[in-house]
Amino acid sequence: MADNRRDLALFNMAVDSKLRGCDLVGLRVNDVYAAGHVKERASVTQSKTHKPVRFEITETTRLALERWIEDPEMIGSEYLWPSRVHDSPHLSTRQYARILRDWVLSIGLEPSAYGTHSMRRTKVAQITKKTGNLRALQLLLGHTKMDSTVRCLGVDLEDALTLSEGIDL
Repeated sequence: MADNRRDLALFNMAVDSKLRGCDLVGLRVNDVYAAGHVKERASVTQSKTHKPVRFEITETTRLALERWIEDPEMIGSEYLWPSRVHDSPHLSTRQYARILRDWVLSIGLEPSAYGTHSMRRTKVAQITKKTGNLRALQLLLGHTKMDSTVRCLGVDLEDALTLSEGIDL
């Protein structure tokens, strides 16, 4: 993937942004790039909720995005992930899912266990393990209801009991 500028930038951005696939593929260059540099933070309006969500762009992702934006394929592109199909202005969610499937296969994992929503949860799962702060995760995911955040994380009663057992007052 390191030789494929688009796919590396797309993969990194999917993890950093925590966006749904439809919002990720609809990103515009000016959402993440201004004054000749990739922004450290960005904000986009989610298509599902119509509410803005902010996210950080790590240094690794900024470097990958800069390499991708400099690519000759990007000249004059309004969208960060332009489509190679003339009828569509940007990569489709279906094509994003195919790219993800290829990534998963390339590292020897079972593709049925991973999808575009897995990318949305990747960084969130790490934040959960380190902080357990569900309110922060709710904000990062742009959820209006805590139930949505809990469901997204896959937290069930067994997980809650295990956490509870680990705390002795």
